[in-house]
Amino acid sequence: MRNKVLWTGLVLAVVMGLASFAGAADMRIAIIDFQRILDESRAGKSAQETINQQGREMETDLKTKGETLEQMKAQLQKDAMVMSKETREEKEREFRIKVNDFREVQQEFAKKAREMQIRAMGKIRNEIDALAKALAEERGVTLMIEKQEAGVIYAPADSDLTGEIIRRYDAQFAKGN
Repeated sequence: MRNKVLWTGLVLAVVMGLASFAGAADMRIAIIDFQRILDESRAGKSAQETINQQGREMETDLKTKGETLEQMKAQLQKDAMVMSKETREEKEREFRIKVNDFREVQQEFAKKAREMQIRAMGKIRNEIDALAKALAEERGVTLMIEKQEAGVIYAPADSDLTGEIIRRYDAQFAKGN
């Protein structure tokens, strides 16, 4: 993270230095806010809803498996006094195996959820990058910066092209559906 900020600062310093040589009037900088695009665009909302729906399904499945384990544990505790030592040890071993299996399923679900989010965000990011590049070329923008990643503290409202990107992305998304 620190390296990213340092590199961004270095790039901005170089660009600003070049701008003074080339003439500030020729330099046009714009920003976009990827998080806002995710939050407000149809595609971003759709991707988030899909991720949430699949997450709820996984959560329901885990809850069911957890309840089954709780019932098994309660039954084992209830029957422990009347079981032979060998039977009790076998049932306890079976329970431990099921607990370990449950933990593996939890980890697998968490991994799937992360991968699903990474794929969805990567796809959206690629589409936004293409739209941003086209818009930058159309508007004569020399440098376009992502607001969150670059750590933009202030930028004039007219340099923020996020709204236009959202409008174009929504139009593109509507055509695709």
